[in-house]
Amino acid sequence: MSWAENMTAFVGDVNASDKNLIREMWDRLHRLPGGKRVFSRMVGLAAPYTSTIDARVERLERGHSEVTMRDRRAVRNHLSCVHAIALANLAELTGNVAIAYSLPDDARFIVAGMSIDYDKKARGPLRARCDCPLVESSEKQEIEVPVVIEDRSGVVVTRATLRTLIGPKKRVS
Repeated sequence: MSWAENMTAFVGDVNASDKNLIREMWDRLHRLPGGKRVFSRMVGLAAPYTSTIDARVERLERGHSEVTMRDRRAVRNHLSCVHAIALANLAELTGNVAIAYSLPDDARFIVAGMSIDYDKKARGPLRARCDCPLVESSEKQEIEVPVVIEDRSGVVVTRATLRTLIGPKKRVS
């Protein structure tokens, strides 16, 4: 089986596993040379649309994530700034990895809605940050996950809030 097939099998099992595979893989990989890139690629295999912005998870811990994205032609609009949907994609990725890493082993999540404000044209390399609530159980609940995206000078260009549903993983028989 090729590397890509192995990774695809892994990401297909994220919600079926009795472990938090996102946390397990980040904890194993992020300190290794190229480990953050490999982890980010794995996330892209689990959620293929996410990979279109070629973002990189830089920091991940309970309740916090930081993700970077390069400014390149593929994510720009006709005004030569980063496209609104690329920014929304970056916000969702940032919030999702923070929640996924923080969840108990028996929980799963899905984004049910998002509000987003574009405060300034986004140009140059971007850093997205999320400080999310800590989820202590897989009990059904809804939480708000805030994400801020800044340009290289630290100026906020985008603010987003993900409306995220938490619940227990389905038992596979």
